[in-house]
Amino acid sequence: MRALVKHHAGEGLEFVGDRPIPELGPLDVLIRVTKAGICGTDRHIWQWDDWAAGRIPVGIVTGHEFAGVVERVGPAVRLFSPGRRVSAEGHLTAGLDYNSRTGNAHIARDTKIIGIDRDGCFADYVCVPESNVWPIHESIPDEVAAAFDPLGNAVHTVMAADVSAKSVLITGVGIIGLMAVTVAKAAGAARIFCSDVDARRLKLAKELGADEAFDATEGDGWIDEIRRATRGEGADVLLEMSGAEPAFDTGFRALRNGGTAALLGLPAKSLSFDFTQHIIFKGCKVLGINGRKMWETWYQMEQLVLAGRLQLEPIITHTFPIEHYERAFETMISGEGIKVLLSMD
Repeated sequence: MRALVKHHAGEGLEFVGDRPIPELGPLDVLIRVTKAGICGTDRHIWQWDDWAAGRIPVGIVTGHEFAGVVERVGPAVRLFSPGRRVSAEGHLTAGLDYNSRTGNAHIARDTKIIGIDRDGCFADYVCVPESNVWPIHESIPDEVAAAFDPLGNAVHTVMAADVSAKSVLITGVGIIGLMAVTVAKAAGAARIFCSDVDARRLKLAKELGADEAFDATEGDGWIDEIRRATRGEGADVLLEMSGAEPAFDTGFRALRNGGTAALLGLPAKSLSFDFTQHIIFKGCKVLGINGRKMWETWYQMEQLVLAGRLQLEPIITHTFPIEHYERAFETMISGEGIKVLLSMD
């Protein structure tokens, strides 16, 4: 099969045409991939930053966001049969530890992630345990279903922070930050503020429902604007989506005392942060957000999509054949595209 492989400890991926098709275990489902999304994690792997160098095994097939069709199933599989359109939750666990048994399997201590710890979906086929397969509703197109993984991150972050009737600051309006704007709007946020360094993304954030969008390259005077709009207090909720060190600092400065900060962005390296002022003296609640809740988040985002509450079309901007993967990554990394998909058809 065709596949994109992390072929060496350095920048880039390699396209191969003779990767063996994954073998099925008794409870596995072999999925023929139709669309796969490139995300921020894939960018870390492509650029081989400190995080990727310490986590990603050389030789792995990358990618973890996809939609596809069931090709074959293992002999013990009961819920799926060939021809069914599906996606999948990329966090794999045996389901036996404390978190798995108490509704938090997404942070199980034995979690393995497709495209990171085992072969992923930038290929013609991917193998996933039956328990991780998600059936795609007939009304949801492959392009949207392939973005359910990052959309789930946005939904998880917004819902965990309880944004209804609250003022919300989103620092970083990349792919998931933009999704968070439309999700927060659908979830009933009273006011939505955004900050970023990309004027094009800020403009789109306002089109998606943000009330104010601030250019972080023009200083931090916008923090005072947020305070003026919130009775001098600051935002009720901070959704940190960028992973950028300056955004952590300004985001917490703009958060009111006793507010809630939900952190999803992944810093490329260790950062300096004032815990005393930003967390302890502020008395705020800080939530670390990892992936999606299994399976609560999936039901939530399916219902939001089917109800027409989300604007995703302006975010899913480009689709390239897998053979044009270099152009696809260039489009995503340069900012020319937002959510960029690879097509396996």
